[in-house]
Amino acid sequence: MRKLALSDEILLSVQQPARYIGNEMNAVLKDPDSVDIRFAMCFPDVYEIGMSHLGMQILYAMFNKRKDVYCERVFSPWTDLDRLMREKRIGLFALESQDPIKDFDFLGITIQYEMCYTNILQILDLSGIPLHAADRDENDPIVIGGGPCAYNPEPLAEFFDLFYIGEGETQYDALFELYKEVRKKRGSRLEFLEAAAKLPGIYAPIFYDVTYQEDGTIASFFPNRPGIPERVTKEIVMDMDHSPYIENPIVPYIKVTQDRVVLEIQRGCIRGCRFCQAGNVYRPAREHSLEYLKEYAYKMLKSTGHEEISLSSLSSSDYTYLKELVTFLIDEFQGKGVNISLPSLRIDAFSLDVMSKVQDVKKSSLTFAPEAGSQRLRDVINKGLTEEVILKGASDAFHGGWNRVKLYFMLGLPTETVEDMEGIPLLAEKIAALYYDEIPKEQRNGKVQVVASSSFFVPKPFTAFQWASMCTKEEFLERAYIVRNKFREMKNFKSLKYNWHEADLTVLEGVLARGDRRVAGVVEEAYRKGALYDSWSETFKNEIWMNAFETCGINPDFYTVRERTLDEIFPWDFIDAGVTKEFLIREWKSALNGAVTPNCRQKCSGCGARGFGGGVCFENQN
Repeated sequence: MRKLALSDEILLSVQQPARYIGNEMNAVLKDPDSVDIRFAMCFPDVYEIGMSHLGMQILYAMFNKRKDVYCERVFSPWTDLDRLMREKRIGLFALESQDPIKDFDFLGITIQYEMCYTNILQILDLSGIPLHAADRDENDPIVIGGGPCAYNPEPLAEFFDLFYIGEGETQYDALFELYKEVRKKRGSRLEFLEAAAKLPGIYAPIFYDVTYQEDGTIASFFPNRPGIPERVTKEIVMDMDHSPYIENPIVPYIKVTQDRVVLEIQRGCIRGCRFCQAGNVYRPAREHSLEYLKEYAYKMLKSTGHEEISLSSLSSSDYTYLKELVTFLIDEFQGKGVNISLPSLRIDAFSLDVMSKVQDVKKSSLTFAPEAGSQRLRDVINKGLTEEVILKGASDAFHGGWNRVKLYFMLGLPTETVEDMEGIPLLAEKIAALYYDEIPKEQRNGKVQVVASSSFFVPKPFTAFQWASMCTKEEFLERAYIVRNKFREMKNFKSLKYNWHEADLTVLEGVLARGDRRVAGVVEEAYRKGALYDSWSETFKNEIWMNAFETCGINPDFYTVRERTLDEIFPWDFIDAGVTKEFLIREWKSALNGAVTPNCRQKCSGCGARGFGGGVCFENQN
């Protein structure tokens, strides 16, 4: 009989007790004594966020197909349970077996965004695992990190034994076999880590040393023992149809952020937006076949009972067989009470036609992501979207019955001027005016609503903007006020709405995104002083972080407002993400000149991803 780690008294005293009991439909239950390896798969945020993450579900299904591995899930306890676990000295546990995480062989943590870093320390702390990898002994789990933030692992290097760089489907089997082999020989933890560091895609921080120049920049970054590679090349799935996927997704008891079946149609992106890290590190773009997607759509809907299926991709409109796939889904499932969700579409005639078939028009709004208010700045960021296309899409949408539009922008982009900023409300005004000019009064579904949102720009590793300086908090807010004040001058002001992201949160994200090993001390200090759930506005406390910087003698401006020289060594330069530094330098220079680079299907730009031997790079090749 499975015994819960938390008493009824505790479960009844916390929000959403279903977060902590497991045993959901399609959850995997094994006898822990029948396996060789126990793997705790962690998403360092609340259950509802973590259970919406596709990558975690893919690896969960893949690991549990192995008879010798038992993969279980663990998430960050919310603040109410966090407090009780500390008071009552309850160790963090896995959902499936309810066993302590400290008893597992591996703790794998997916690192999806910078603002979860203190939650990672919470996971380690509540599990009774030493925060610093150097302090762990033979009885502690191997702590391994992966996900997009692993492309600059250095701010977390002290806390992880290993990082997996790239897509998880390719090297974990080899890692598990190596672990079993070393353990069979009664090898030490250090012996395993050294052997693992020689596997493709695996980075073990303990075997690399960093030195710094007098000005604080990196002087050198090299392995500190023979046989450890100087560079770590990302792992990537090239044969998409033969990679593991999910046949039986777990169905949570409670509503989660993505409460639907998620069908991944492709990986990567052909577009080349210069601010987008995902668009670079997931190159080259690779597609699933139409038949593969049809098969998995059937399997997942049947095994879950979900009433919605979402097509997952960085840019769904670029999937070659989108029309055929959507037609199939409509014909097969829509009459059976299944809704079809199509995120990441470019708004064109085909997309609008599809959405009119799959959405209840009265309940939906359309989303455009111009990112910048002027065409000049859209060219700088290589957005590949003109005002003409945006207005045409909005016009078609209004004629199709929509009356709500969402617009997403960034403020603080390189070379941005006041004219660029004021272009945001001017574009929103043009869209609102289109509705009143083109839609007769008797055909309108009420007033038009145009909601413009701006986040603040953060330069990310492996983008053309990794050399760029970043605005201060005050500069970000000043730009937001310029935009807000211009909105108030618009004729259709009552039909427009404008909001913006938190500036202090953005500055901190900028430090963590491009930070080096010295930033680890700040993360630890902030955690020990109470920082937790920093991505949640109700729990984020900027003053804790500012005090931590001061205590550690670290100036955040060094990582944010300083513009880098082209020859500077970055903390992530030891990683080969497929796109070369030479290509990114060319793109940085093109950005400063306002020059546009064609997308991957129009013309190859020689980014380096062709070296992986497949995907869009080899389309139409004989």
